[in-house]
Amino acid sequence: MKLAIVGGGWAGLSAAVTALELGHDVHLYEAASRLGGRARSVQGTVLNDVDACIGKPADNDPAHKDASGTPFPSDIDNGQHILLGAYSATLSLMRRLGLDPEQRLGRQPLNVHSADGSVSLRCPRALPAPFNVALGFLGAKGLRVTEKWAAIRAMRSLKRDEWRTAAGATVQQWLTRQRQPERLQILLWHPLCIATLNTPPDKACAQLFANVLRDSLGSADRAASDILLPRLSLSALWPDSVGTYSSATGSRIKIRVSTTIKRLSCGPAVQTAGTTMPVQASSHRDCRAIVLDDLPEPYDAVIIAGNAPSSARLLNTLPSVDGSATLIRALQQFQYAPIATLTLQLARPWPLPSPMLMLLEDRSRTHYGQWLFQGQNPLENLVHIVVSDAHDLAERPREQVVHALIEQLGEQVKAAPMPPVLRHALIVEKRATFLAVPDLKRPGHRTPWPRVWLAGDWTDTGYPAVLEGAVRSGHSAALQLHAQFSER
Repeated sequence: MKLAIVGGGWAGLSAAVTALELGHDVHLYEAASRLGGRARSVQGTVLNDVDACIGKPADNDPAHKDASGTPFPSDIDNGQHILLGAYSATLSLMRRLGLDPEQRLGRQPLNVHSADGSVSLRCPRALPAPFNVALGFLGAKGLRVTEKWAAIRAMRSLKRDEWRTAAGATVQQWLTRQRQPERLQILLWHPLCIATLNTPPDKACAQLFANVLRDSLGSADRAASDILLPRLSLSALWPDSVGTYSSATGSRIKIRVSTTIKRLSCGPAVQTAGTTMPVQASSHRDCRAIVLDDLPEPYDAVIIAGNAPSSARLLNTLPSVDGSATLIRALQQFQYAPIATLTLQLARPWPLPSPMLMLLEDRSRTHYGQWLFQGQNPLENLVHIVVSDAHDLAERPREQVVHALIEQLGEQVKAAPMPPVLRHALIVEKRATFLAVPDLKRPGHRTPWPRVWLAGDWTDTGYPAVLEGAVRSGHSAALQLHAQFSER
């Protein structure tokens, strides 16, 4: 089968690798100049005292330009991402590509350290699950005894309820029902909710939060709760390897970047003078091929793996069939939250107590920083400040935001004085994730058009908008498509 995949993010790439392994001829089209979607590397540039770069919509590369044009020492990621030991689909995909996750990812037991040293939680590696998590809570620094037991009680309650929460409940409602102390919510639960769902607790879906806790803190596998920090840039981590990956038969995925697909045509394919001309189908049953824009070759099927808005626009170019309007409306209902990442290059190394530190927000002072990450290459002296749910930040003057975040670091990181900042880059991904609200209707992989399929973290993966959800979605879409066509 000749298969087209539209979208070269983690979902599209996962679908492409799986389809190739299943023996299909795979062609992938990506609008950006580099693979990876919303988790990719971009060319760094310098700005002095003004904004370094602002992300354009997710289908485009961020703009990186300033007066000097002096580059960073290397590419920088368009956002910082952590993986968990529970990300089985992502780790499996890396191994299938011939990559060793243990070399490319720094593995450490779950730990949460605040930058000011007031809070510290670390799950010991030596104990099996769930005792490692329980001991981590009991030994946490900065939490009161009542707060520690409250956290353990909440996790036990979730497990007793088989990781199901009340229908339509928000994370905040779940915390209230679990009688979680307000201080514990601020120090632990709220940061975890924002980090995993990119949605404020009073709006976030409790069930999706429970799913994440089930597969990480609540897993019977001790390694599932480990934190995996990339040692390479996001594109180099594995997406760049897809282009050179060969299946058992030696075939490869044919990739075209900087190619935006704007239209799909569905109908019997007719060859005329060597060019395929799609004949409009009178019904979906007449569809014998899919043609992308004016490209000369038809495809037996297509997997649309862009974001939800671009996928809806592409589906809208197909003839209307039973159920198509309902699907398109479902894709248009998603709301989005931006994520901002400020990358700083420092004048000299900055010894931090942990490669990942929690920052305490104070939005009244424009101190939006939530997490501080050390750059992968210590010789470059890079650090990254991440702001999830960055609506407020995006509305502020960028010079003010950069100044306030640097001020926040200087106040909160107590390990050592912060070295001078040489250059910085601010990237705002405006549609980084969808808001993970309760009762959100997320589509499956199938569409009303038998030859058109969907993949993306926004499909019904059971996870919020995380990398593992994207990889699982792409893999599952390719498997289901293969099964359907194998039955014919």
